[in-house]
Amino acid sequence: MENNTKQKKQMKEPPQKPSFGKILQKSSLSFWAMMPLLLGIIGLVGIFQVLVTPKMLSSLFRGNIMIDTLIGTLTGAVASGNPMISYLLGGELLAQSVSFYAVSAFILSWVTLSFVHLPAEVAVFGGRFTLYRNILAVVFTIIIAVLTTLTIQVLP
Repeated sequence: MENNTKQKKQMKEPPQKPSFGKILQKSSLSFWAMMPLLLGIIGLVGIFQVLVTPKMLSSLFRGNIMIDTLIGTLTGAVASGNPMISYLLGGELLAQSVSFYAVSAFILSWVTLSFVHLPAEVAVFGGRFTLYRNILAVVFTIIIAVLTTLTIQVLP
């Protein structure tokens, strides 16, 4: 009976909060783990700026709502990755005069679609679910990208 009472008391005690030092250590480890990815993206953006001229981008993205949105969706789906990195790339694309339709579609599809991860997704969730999820993700990426851009154009 005494053991049972001790177990109940132990279960009622709230979990202890980690110390500031442990939190700082975990944050530092996470930051250092992401550092190669960040440096790689910064390097790719640099190469992108040298090899892809604004003239090339303007010829690809002509300001057509649907074409720019589709191109942005497909490039984001092929180049899937971390959401934080997509904002950096999106900012660079906007600086190169790429339309906001394409950039918003790129950021959305970068996060929600991933042609690279399809085999793993099929293995875990099944082919039917993966197919439906990706079709819906493409459709809603296009809709949300267009609505986001139209909303931003309306706001002062």
